[in-house]
Amino acid sequence: MNTFSKEERLCSRKLIDLLFKDGSSFLLYPFRVSYIFTDTPHQYPVQVVINASKKRFKKAVDRNLIKRRCREAYRLQKQLQLYTDLANREQLLLLSLQFVGKQIYDYSFFEKKLSGVFKKLLVNIESDGRN
Repeated sequence: MNTFSKEERLCSRKLIDLLFKDGSSFLLYPFRVSYIFTDTPHQYPVQVVINASKKRFKKAVDRNLIKRRCREAYRLQKQLQLYTDLANREQLLLLSLQFVGKQIYDYSFFEKKLSGVFKKLLVNIESDGRN
């Protein structure tokens, strides 16, 4: 299941606005992560949007490279680290990964940092669920 299909991407303007208006967030350099659960019908447990700032990276080539590396790291790690823990939930997790780093890193750095992001996200979800 190492795919990243259209249904896993967050495209709805209404849901994106909801995510940034009402969602929780944390910073784990070089990512700023926002998340919220919603009762929207879904096929996958998570919908994600990946972003790189135009202000920080002027060239589209650089932004696309960052997003490509981030998407690939997400695609390969989501099943083991994220989907297994969220499979029993009825709600859809909306997730935003914003790259706020100041330089372009290797793919291995993205892999390592995204793994940390998933761990912190699951800890935050558990602590939000207890409150």
